Amino acid sequence: MSSSVRERGTDVPEPTVVVAADYFQSYSVVGLLAVVGVLFVAVAFGAGRLLRPVVPTPEKLLTYECGVDPVGEGWAHTQVRYYVYAFLYVIFAVDSIFLFPWATVFAADGYGATTLVEMFIFLGFLAVGLLYAYKKGVLAWT
Repeated sequence: MSSSVRERGTDVPEPTVVVAADYFQSYSVVGLLAVVGVLFVAVAFGAGRLLRPVVPTPEKLLTYECGVDPVGEGWAHTQVRYYVYAFLYVIFAVDSIFLFPWATVFAADGYGATTLVEMFIFLGFLAVGLLYAYKKGVLAWT
């Protein structure tokens, strides 16, 4: 037998075993980090429970919101314009969410003209919505 031919023995690791070990080692780091995070939160809450004073009073057991004492019914009238402002904010937040990825695709080769037209169509819809809100007087602060 030639000395250049080696038989497979225990000194030659299986390639799939090495790949699997690397794969699970990366997950073990994530798992260890998750366990450390859970322990950190548990210790913090446990220390808070042990160190805080417990003196229940009737005032502490009342429903509390924004420093206003609960008087009367739980229903309160809210003006619609605040919802409209929130809705307009959401529209422009979505606009900014779409503009950042568009800017990265626009820089790629072969996508320039198509993405530019698509973004102007998208901005046109937003402009129509903004113009509608302006015509209805929603943007006037009273």
